[in-house]
Amino acid sequence: MGKNVSIGFNVTMMSAGKITIEDNVKLAANVQLLTNNHDYYNREILVCKPIVIKNNAWLGAGVTVLPGVIIGENAVVGAGAVVTRDVAANTVVAGIPAHKLSEITHPERIIQG
Repeated sequence: MGKNVSIGFNVTMMSAGKITIEDNVKLAANVQLLTNNHDYYNREILVCKPIVIKNNAWLGAGVTVLPGVIIGENAVVGAGAVVTRDVAANTVVAGIPAHKLSEITHPERIIQG
């Protein structure tokens, strides 16, 4: 867990696969970080992959991040999105599954803290 991380109400972190949250990350209410899943063929086997959330990322309300995903620096994930793949730095994604909507063209303008 980095410095100056904001975690909203009712955030769920299933961390069997490890979760890394860097500095100045914002997690809104009801975000789910899910590092584990079950094997498709033997449902008794737990499969774990890490989640990494880079500096200054912002996850909106109700976002779900699935195992093995990296959220890039300064990225914004829109409310209700389901993130199944890595999110590039300085991008805005939303939807189910999450897809790129736009880029953050001036990341130097982001106020940290």
